[in-house]
Parts: sequence; structure tokens; C-alpha cells
Amino acid sequence: MKGIVTCVLGKSSACFVLLFLVGGCQLGTSGLQQQAVVEQPQFSIPKTATHTKFSRELEPVARVPSGSVVEVFTHEATGGQFELGSSVADLQALDFDQVHTITGPIYVEGAQPGDVLAVELLELEVADWGWMALLPTFGQLVDEIATTSLRTFKIDQASQTIQFADGIVVPLRPFAGIMGVATGSDEALDTFPPRANGGNMDNPALTKGTTVYFPVFADGALFSIGDTHAVQGFGEVSGTALESPMRIVMRLSVVRDGHKMLEPQYETEQYYATTGFAPTLDEAAKKATRYMIDYLMSQRSLSEEDAYLLCSIAGDLLIAETVDLPNLLVTMHLPKSIFSKN
Repeated sequence: MKGIVTCVLGKSSACFVLLFLVGGCQLGTSGLQQQAVVEQPQFSIPKTATHTKFSRELEPVARVPSGSVVEVFTHEATGGQFELGSSVADLQALDFDQVHTITGPIYVEGAQPGDVLAVELLELEVADWGWMALLPTFGQLVDEIATTSLRTFKIDQASQTIQFADGIVVPLRPFAGIMGVATGSDEALDTFPPRANGGNMDNPALTKGTTVYFPVFADGALFSIGDTHAVQGFGEVSGTALESPMRIVMRLSVVRDGHKMLEPQYETEQYYATTGFAPTLDEAAKKATRYMIDYLMSQRSLSEEDAYLLCSIAGDLLIAETVDLPNLLVTMHLPKSIFSKN
């Protein structure tokens, strides 16, 4: 079907996204994130509206039309157990049942299994403090650095930086470590590893200006977000980022008849990206590459062989995280500038 169609369902005051398409929504060619007007939030969800498992059996904390702009508030990773000045004693007394307390779930009207939920990240406002920790059983180098420590940092709101040490100032790049939808399983799943529904992806590319796409597995999608990070490098090698509470404004939209995906994908104005999770980096990298080939075949009309060759010269494989066992997350970024027609 050719022409202009409404890919975003619903009739909220958030404007429709109209995409030119040939045979469906071409995610990555126009991009939902290119909407110029940012509306005021139509819904606001406090950080008391939380849970710690992904499940389609959870009662939603809000029901919103597709295309709605939603404001959410999140705890830092401990669910509010730490504050500026917390000590190692607080770390040792940590109640791990409250770790990864995430805000949601949000029921998006019209979302059905087989659809895609687009989450456009519009604003991310960090609190004035954050923390980092080392645990002897967590992190990439647990066999070499078996330390227990906790550090808290005052965030300079004016410059959006922290002073890590004398002569070391780190700029913030806030994002949510956990974003995800309910799975299609009756089992309540913990939030620690990334999965096909998203979850604990810990991907620092998922920041303001990025639109993240999630395959929908349950009615209403049941989207949740949290484990917010003020800044993190690719890999999160020590096991924690700069963990900080946050205010997030996002647009939630249902996309139908578009590019089908098995795991989350995302895009900015500069690139399109796929993700792959697996117990090993090799498996995760293969999946991220396979999904990019599928995208290029579906949305750019390339043959499988040409898509594979293009990934080799233009695709960048990045390790998002290596510590959220049993799964690791690898992404592939492909620049949009290589295409003469976006």
C-alpha cells in the first residue's frame, strides 16, 4: 500500500505521526523522533507507582492513548534505599528485593501482540546526586577486584557534570538502564538480564532524542522504565553506572504494519540500531548483525548478501553491557548518512 497513512494509533492531543511508506511503516527512514513539537505531558506517574518484575498479569498504573506524552519519575537502582552521603554500611544492609524498582507498567491503548511500541525520549532530568558501588560478586573483573565500596556524588546541575576526582570532571549523559514491555509468558520475570522484551539493557545510547522500538507481547504492551543512570560508559564494566533518580518525559506510540522485530531496536537522526542479547558476546553480536541484515532487506530493499556486505563496511558493533548475567547485550549502529534517500 502506497501513500500517507497514520501509523500511530489513537486520537490524543499528541499529533499523529504520518509516514510515507511502501508496504508498511518504514522505521528508520523517517523516524518517529523527528516530530518537531513537544507537547506538555498529558499523564504524570510518580515513583511510588512501581514494581520489580515483568509480567503481563500486573495491573497497569495508567492507561494512555497511543501517541500520549507521559511524564514518569523514577528511583535510583536501589528503589530509594540510598541518598547523598550513604555509606558502605548502607550497601551491606541493602535489601535486594527492592533493587530495580521500576515505574509502571503503563497500558498503551491499541497495543496488541505483533505490534511495535515506539518510545520517543523527549526529556531526561537528573536529580542532584548519584552513587556508584563495587561489590565482590558483581562486575567484569570480579576475579581481580573483590572490593566492597560505595561512593556518592553531588551533581552540578548548572554544568551537568560530576567531579569524579581532582582534575577529573565527567559530563552527564542520562538514560534509563531498564526499559521494557511485558513478556508473553505467565511467569513473572526478574529485571536483571536483558531479554526480547527489553529489560535491563543498560545501553547508554538510549538517551534524549532516541526512539526505542519494542516488540509487543501482551495487550497494552505494559511498558515500564527505571534503573536510571546519570552517565555510563558502554559496557558498565564495574557493575554500576552513576545511579540517580530521574524525571523522564516520553511519547508512547503504537506502530502497526511496520518492520517486524524480535528484540528492541532504536534510532536517532544520525543512525539506526539493532540489539542482540545472549549469554556470550559472540552470540549477541551475531544476533545484532542478523537483525540489521533483516532491517536492510525489509526497509532498504537490499539482498541478503548486499546487506551483509554493507554491515561489514558501515555497521558498528558496540558492547552495551557485560555484567547483567546471564545475558550480555550487543548493538549494531548503521549511519543514515550513507543513504541518499532517508
